[in-house]
Amino acid sequence: MPAKIVWGITGAGDLISEIFEVMEDVSKMKGLEINAVLSKAAVTVLRWYKLQDKLDKIAKKVFVEKDANTPFVVGPLQVGQYDGLLVAPVTANSVAKIVSGIADTLITNAVSQTNKTNMDIYVLPVDQKKGTTTTILPGNEKLELTIRDIDVDNTNRLKKMKGIIVLEKPQEIKKVVAGYL
Repeated sequence: MPAKIVWGITGAGDLISEIFEVMEDVSKMKGLEINAVLSKAAVTVLRWYKLQDKLDKIAKKVFVEKDANTPFVVGPLQVGQYDGLLVAPVTANSVAKIVSGIADTLITNAVSQTNKTNMDIYVLPVDQKKGTTTTILPGNEKLELTIRDIDVDNTNRLKKMKGIIVLEKPQEIKKVVAGYL
């Protein structure tokens, strides 16, 4: 029986290409099934970056958010039908909601409810360090962004939450996924 993970994707464009490279690599690991869960904003971002077709080849199933509990992934996560929950990339908005206990989207609800079990949750927020960062837009254009203090503070709060492991770089995902096999 393969290891099954839910891979949540929020509407962050930053790191999306790098994360998809890792996702493509880990999808080739024997004994792994990836089921992707997309926020409404992720659908827009994946279209913009032209990554939807790639995702369809990587994931066994792709679930798109209709509301905070539809499609129903929380129950299967809670009862162990999945081996893990990984959310990458995570927007500053989703991080703020998670640390504030707001579960009004499919992904924030999945994190909130799964966090009530013994399953560790791995997340890769895009806004982790104060200062500026350069992100790559579709077409390889560069955009310099200034990371807000509040977003870094929320990521630091996320790091202190029991059962949530914050990853710093996309390459760390490979080790996490290998741990499920």
